[in-house]
Amino acid sequence: MKLRIDSSDMKVLLVNPPNCGKSIPEERYGIDSLKQILRGEPLSLEVLAGALVDHDVKIVDLKTEKNDLAEIAQDFSPDILCITGMTCEANTMVSIATTIKRSVNALVVVGGIHASNCPEFFNLPDIDYIVLGLGKGSLLELVSNVEMRRDTTQIPGVIKTRPGRPMEYIFRKYSKADLLEEMPPRYDLVKDYRNSYYLPKLGIQMGFVVTAYGCPHGCSFCSIKGQTGGKYITHTVDSVMRDIGLMGDIPFIRLVDANTFGNPEHSKLICQKLIEQGIRKKFLADVRADTIVRDPEMIQAWEKAGLRAVIVGFEEINDSRLSAMGKKSDLSKNIEAISILKGLGISIIGDFIVDPDYNEGEFDMLSRFVNDNQIDLPMFTILTPIPGTPLYNKLKGKIVNDDLDYYTLTNAVIPTRLEEHIFYEKFSELISTGHKAPVI
Repeated sequence: MKLRIDSSDMKVLLVNPPNCGKSIPEERYGIDSLKQILRGEPLSLEVLAGALVDHDVKIVDLKTEKNDLAEIAQDFSPDILCITGMTCEANTMVSIATTIKRSVNALVVVGGIHASNCPEFFNLPDIDYIVLGLGKGSLLELVSNVEMRRDTTQIPGVIKTRPGRPMEYIFRKYSKADLLEEMPPRYDLVKDYRNSYYLPKLGIQMGFVVTAYGCPHGCSFCSIKGQTGGKYITHTVDSVMRDIGLMGDIPFIRLVDANTFGNPEHSKLICQKLIEQGIRKKFLADVRADTIVRDPEMIQAWEKAGLRAVIVGFEEINDSRLSAMGKKSDLSKNIEAISILKGLGISIIGDFIVDPDYNEGEFDMLSRFVNDNQIDLPMFTILTPIPGTPLYNKLKGKIVNDDLDYYTLTNAVIPTRLEEHIFYEKFSELISTGHKAPVI
């Protein structure tokens, strides 16, 4: 790659992949109601861009962008292309890397949760570097070293690819320093896409703010551990308040954390600041059922601060299955959490995981639970052994579909107990179970 010599700035193109997952129920049985369309802003790229203030940075969100990426890349002529994505987007990330490498010959860097958990997947000729976990500090170091033509192989958390050979790298001990909190997200770089970021089932425009990374828990199906090496790292209260302020007149804020209230004292301080400063926003947060039960006063205070809806990972209605998932919760706590939220008037977006081992009776029981407990917006996924998770290590011998395009959480990649078409018909019926859209 030829680096520019007429400017001290590097040109960095950050790319969010398009919605690209495949659907077994649609392809095989004509069931087209299970596709999930993501419309949230690419916060991870905005955060990365925040550290690259001395460079010329452009974000392309292919989930909303109408123009051809190759043409955009040729026009921008980047020195470095960065792509992030989830497991179901991994194949598309490779395709993007190949297209841009051959189009503009930029250095190609990949990151995101799949790259963090399974970096070997991206050890390919058209990819130059893999950034693991929290990439804000790592990417800044990489870009700076490339610009100054310094060694890039000794940056912790950054892998130089070696196609056909084992990769070598230095593990990064993620800490608060990796957040580079003095450098806020570059929300301005997606201004042309902003009207596309909304809750599709509610039609509400929303903005994303992060208060913490990682999760202190260890659910077997969750891939978030790769983000921070298993640590839970919070932003300062002041930086959270700053980022909320950067949302301008956007009325609805999604707190994009794996577990917003993982540090209750930290969350209470944010809540206190919101109330003291008279911030008039509506908030959506991810909350564990056991946290709600343990500290209902905190949830009540947040309701006063603008919390209107919560995403709760109920996951299952069977204690033995919950235990097998490593949830460290049970059905009684889930029901108590629902009661507390209902009493506060907070809408419930309930996450439930359907095991491919379900029989028809278990589908019916889950449907009754959702209706009887008046879950405002139930969200159903299929238990999927995502590479890099404990669940994957447990079930990898049973996997019958290893094409990552199908790892959308709406496909069964291990055998179903029911005949497959009946399984998807029952799953489709669950998707249509919900109540009216929650009032938020």
